[in-house]
Amino acid sequence: MKAFKLKINRTQLPKLIEELELPEVSILLGSRQVGKTHLLKELENVAKLSHKKTAYFNLEIPQDLLMFQKSDLDLFNMLTGSGFDVVFIDEFHYLPNASKLFKAIYDSEHAVKIVVSGSSSIEIHKHLKESLAGRRLVTRIFPLSLEEYKQAYPELDEQDVFNQYILYGGLPGLIHINNPEEKIRYLQDMLETYIQKDIKSLIKEENIRAFNMLIYLLMQNQGQLVSVHSLANDIGVSSPTVEKYLSILEATYVLYPLHSYSKNLGNELKKSRKYYFYDLGMRNAVLKDFRLEKRPDLGAIYETFVCHLLTSQLLPNQELKFWRTRQGEEIDFVLLENRVPSIIEVKANNAVIPKAFQRFVTSYTDTQRGIVYTMQASPTQYCGDVPISYIPFYA
Repeated sequence: MKAFKLKINRTQLPKLIEELELPEVSILLGSRQVGKTHLLKELENVAKLSHKKTAYFNLEIPQDLLMFQKSDLDLFNMLTGSGFDVVFIDEFHYLPNASKLFKAIYDSEHAVKIVVSGSSSIEIHKHLKESLAGRRLVTRIFPLSLEEYKQAYPELDEQDVFNQYILYGGLPGLIHINNPEEKIRYLQDMLETYIQKDIKSLIKEENIRAFNMLIYLLMQNQGQLVSVHSLANDIGVSSPTVEKYLSILEATYVLYPLHSYSKNLGNELKKSRKYYFYDLGMRNAVLKDFRLEKRPDLGAIYETFVCHLLTSQLLPNQELKFWRTRQGEEIDFVLLENRVPSIIEVKANNAVIPKAFQRFVTSYTDTQRGIVYTMQASPTQYCGDVPISYIPFYA
């Protein structure tokens, strides 16, 4: 199975190109190796073709980081006094006073566009909301979507591409690796790099084992309700420590938290959460399981795929949650658009309207529509007046 040596056209690139002409600071956020550096390089090439003078710094490179070991005033003068039109800073979260510096540049008379990327929001969010309010444009960068991934394998049919995607995930670095064993090794190296680079500076050395065990338990039970108390008992730490670890996983863009949807019913779960790992290949690397057939967690894999699909396309007026009652009635996803719900279920081999849909539609009469992601398309059905569409995963 050969991946062609081609450039993947990222769907977010056109929007980011348009932002080059806007004065706000453009911020690309996402986990490691999802393609942030590639996008920055693409944007720099576009800027150069427009005859703009650019500068590019990667703060994970010691030489570049050393250049930023200056006072705020010296940094301001370095970035604004060299005639740069656009300055690109990769992994800017290593810069202690980044937001203060960017605010000063934005508010100055110097027309310097700042474009940055970061893979940790722990330090970023301490300052960005206050210092750069109204001065920033934030874009979340995800692993390759299935549509982007298909560009690398034009010789395969949709089902084969889908099968490969749910096994190895969408990290761009994988598309030029042909051997399955090498793909697995790459993913395991990525997992180790995450622990070594991002985590060791955030938690005590003696707690690394507990942190790793937490990741494993979350991946093993992905898509299920999370009990912090139970997780704490399983890994031998306190509940506040588990909450801290979950916050770290969220802040480094490794986990997507989903909260429960509740509005009408007294027996709905109101404070529950579910977590999804950011990439299926990385999840399989944690579990050390790259089978496709006879997997007991195949349903969780399909559900995670749909979670990625929905999360990566959320608009500012949209929010993704799940729904569950104390009696166990559950809907995988509730997509809120302007607070109006649509309901989404993942059923690999089922063209029957899920039973929970009827309860939800009866309780929430403003439900807009329903979607069932499945293996094969089926005709639209109706739950009351609500249309239910059946969409194949690979489409």
